[in-house]
This record gives sequence, C-alpha cells and structure tokens, in this order.
Amino acid sequence: MKKCALVGIGNIMFCDDGLGVYAAEFIKKNFIIPPNLEIVDGGTLGFSLMTFFQEYENVFILSTTSEGKGGDLFHFSKEELLEQGAIRQSANEVEVAQMLEICSILDEEMAHVEIVAMRPYDIIPVISDLTEPVKKAFPALIAKTAEVLKRHQVILTPKEQSITLDEIIHTYANPTQKIHVPHTKG
Repeated sequence: MKKCALVGIGNIMFCDDGLGVYAAEFIKKNFIIPPNLEIVDGGTLGFSLMTFFQEYENVFILSTTSEGKGGDLFHFSKEELLEQGAIRQSANEVEVAQMLEICSILDEEMAHVEIVAMRPYDIIPVISDLTEPVKKAFPALIAKTAEVLKRHQVILTPKEQSITLDEIIHTYANPTQKIHVPHTKG
C-alpha cells in the first residue's frame, strides 16, 4: 500500500477559506481511516507542508479555488494546477503551486499530488464558520474526496456514529470544548 496524506488547507478565521481544514477533520471524525492514510490539518502552515510532497507517495489536498462560482467543485492534478500559471488567483492556489514548483526543482522524487477544491462564497469576514451555501455543498466535497481516494485504493468507510459539520466548526471556534461522541456497544 502506498503511503498517502490527505491535507486540509485554509484559514478557518476567514469563513469559507477554512473549508479544506473542516473537510479533513470531518473525514477524520466520521470515517474509519485506513492505516496507509494520514490526515493532516494543514491550516496555514504554508511552505512547511513541502515535506509532505517529499515524504509521501500520494498527497491529496483539500482547498479552495478561484475557479467557477461559489459551491462548484473541482479536481486538479498537480500538472493542471501548475499549468494555470499566472491566472491563479486564490492565496491557497498560489501557495500550493509555489510549493509544488519548488519541490519539483529540488527533488525528482516527489509525491503524486491531486487537489480537490471548492469555490468559496465568502472569505472576507473574520469568522470561524462556513456560509450556508458552502455547508449545503459540503457533502459533495466529501463525496468527491472519497471518490478520488478510492481511485488510489484508499477506501473510506463511514463510522456508525457521526459528528456533524456544525459540531466540527464549533470545536475549532472553541478549542477548549470537546465534541461529545456517543459510545457504541461493540
């Protein structure tokens, strides 16, 4: 099995910009994670994420994009993102592309990278939440991510008990509070 990382990036302090972070956490809390997959809250770690491109065989990034209209989903290969060149507009796209460009110059042994992204509705307000339209489109983001992972033999199996997106957002906004996870008989 190939060693894989699923990295959610974005800034949860700027509304929909944090959707990649929330998506990674949602998957971590609601699915049984196979042993070959590490889920990473990449947040705003920036260039320190470059090590993932060198240490893993497959890296899947959850992020925002400047493509399309709010709520639209996209799936890019590393090559497709790099081909966008100067037309990249979102800060996340620029940062990921710059990391990929630097890694490809520094090391020929670089991970296979794919990006699953959604166009945000609003990244201006300083609020730890997602807009209602993004929340409505969120299940499609999770489904697309699971589909991309499955193509690489990384299967996400839903847990019996689930945690809602709102609970995950609330926990990030209030880090001292814990999510209540119901116990199941096993």
